[in-house]
Amino acid sequence: MFTDWQQALEAEGLPLHPTTTGQEAAAARTLAHHATSKEDLLLLLDMVGLPGDDDTLTTLLPLLNSPEGDDMQQTPAATPNAFEATALSMYYTDHSMAEITQATGLSEAEITVLVDAQERKIAPAAAEDTAPAAADAPPAVGGSVEQLLTWAEAHPTASVRNKAARVRTDLAELTARRAAADAQREAEHRVAKLTAELEKAKKKLRAVKAGAHSAPAPATAAAAPTRAGLGSGRTREELAAIRTWARANGHQVADAGMIRKSVLQAYDDAHHGPAAKAS
Repeated sequence: MFTDWQQALEAEGLPLHPTTTGQEAAAARTLAHHATSKEDLLLLLDMVGLPGDDDTLTTLLPLLNSPEGDDMQQTPAATPNAFEATALSMYYTDHSMAEITQATGLSEAEITVLVDAQERKIAPAAAEDTAPAAADAPPAVGGSVEQLLTWAEAHPTASVRNKAARVRTDLAELTARRAAADAQREAEHRVAKLTAELEKAKKKLRAVKAGAHSAPAPATAAAAPTRAGLGSGRTREELAAIRTWARANGHQVADAGMIRKSVLQAYDDAHHGPAAKAS
């Protein structure tokens, strides 16, 4: 009670701001952490003017303290509500704490308690299903990647197993990429080798063609005597002898070109006529 009326008037004049839904939810969760039973929770909610309907109780009951005061000792036996299930799912898929709190409305402390309770719940079952070797200490630093992954995949903590699965997937992808790179490098080496062999064959072909063009044609050499005689059928040596005889016997002949038929006939008569008459 105020003893000073001025203080009372000032208190009544203070502005009031309505609470938001998020603030009411946070206050309800805080009360649930301090309540030890459903009746205690309903009483606290009623005292602060917060709703106590069935949906609200369903959400808050898993957060109650045990009669002994140990927070969340009885929660693992209960079925998690939708917000807690969502928080656990997001935690084990490596979402940030800020994302989890924003999506579920739970505080970081509540999420930590929830995860610890979940780990205590799954640890005994995981220990029974795990081989004795998995309970040993993790591989020493410097051990093989496969040994480390084997240890992580058998770990009782789900987050460690999830990390191992992601690393296994990444290793498989890297292995496939390395195989593709090796195949590409081998194909490029083979193409380069075949290109070099093709260029060598082209160079050899050009050399063969150049040699064939520079060599004398046999047909040209064989036809030379005929062209030299200009259709007379005589060799160069015989034509040279005819010109020499013709000049010595008063015939006019050129040094080259066609020899007149009269000169050829005279030459033949002088050299072959007597022999023909004798026969």
